[in-house]
Amino acid sequence: MKLLVMETKLHLRDWPTLLFTIGLPVGLLIVLGFSIPGFTEQQEGGQRIVDTHMPSTMALLSLLTLSCSVLPAVLATYRQQGVLRRMSTTPVHPARVLGAQLLINLAVGTVSTIVLIVAGRLAFGAAPPRQWAWFVLVFLLGTAALLAIGLVIAALAPSAKSAPGIGSMVMFPLMFLGGVWVPREVMPDALRVISDFSVAGPFAQALKDTWAGQPPQLLHLVVVAAGLAVFGGLAVRWFRWE
Repeated sequence: MKLLVMETKLHLRDWPTLLFTIGLPVGLLIVLGFSIPGFTEQQEGGQRIVDTHMPSTMALLSLLTLSCSVLPAVLATYRQQGVLRRMSTTPVHPARVLGAQLLINLAVGTVSTIVLIVAGRLAFGAAPPRQWAWFVLVFLLGTAALLAIGLVIAALAPSAKSAPGIGSMVMFPLMFLGGVWVPREVMPDALRVISDFSVAGPFAQALKDTWAGQPPQLLHLVVVAAGLAVFGGLAVRWFRWE
C-alpha cells in the first residue's frame, strides 16, 4: 500500500499527461457532439451517436493512451534509471512496482470513463450504459487486455525514449481497428473481419453494445479474453527488470 501511494503521488505530479488522458476524450465528445449535427440526431433504433458510439469510442481512446503510451514510458524509464534493479536487492520485489502501475492506470481509466458518462449526460442527456453488469465485465476484461499489450511494449522498448514511439506505432492501428476514425459499421467486410479479431475492435463493439443495452457478443468476449491471455503471457515471458 505504501508503494501504491508513492507511485500514485508520482503519477499525479505528471499532471499534463493525466489531464491529457482524461481531458482529451471528454473534450472530443463535447466538441464533436455540438459541432456535428448528425451526432445528436436519432439513428435507426432510436439511438444517437452521442448516446453509444461516441462515448464508447472515446473510452477506448483513453484506455489506449494509457496502455500504449503512459504505462510503457513509465516502466521503461524505471528500467533505464535502474529503479527496478535496485529494488530487486530489497525485500520489495519489483513485481510490486508493476502491480502498482497496473492498478493506477486502471484507476485513471475508470475515472476517465466515469467523467465521459457524466459529461455525456450533462451535455447531451445521454443515458449511462444500460447493461451495467456486462459493461463492468467488458470494461475490466478489455482494459486488462490493453494493459497487457502495454506491458509487452514496455518489455520490448530498448530505452525510455523509444517506448512512446513504439507505443504510438501500436496505438494508432488499434485506434483504427477499434473504429476511432472510421466506424466499424462502414468498414469493408474484409477489414471488419480483421477488426473482429483484434483486441481493440471487439472491445469497442462490446462497450458499444452494453452501452446501448445489449449483451456483448460471445465472439468478442472470447477474442478479448484470448488477447489478455496471449499478451499477458508474452509480457511475463519477455519482461526485463534490468
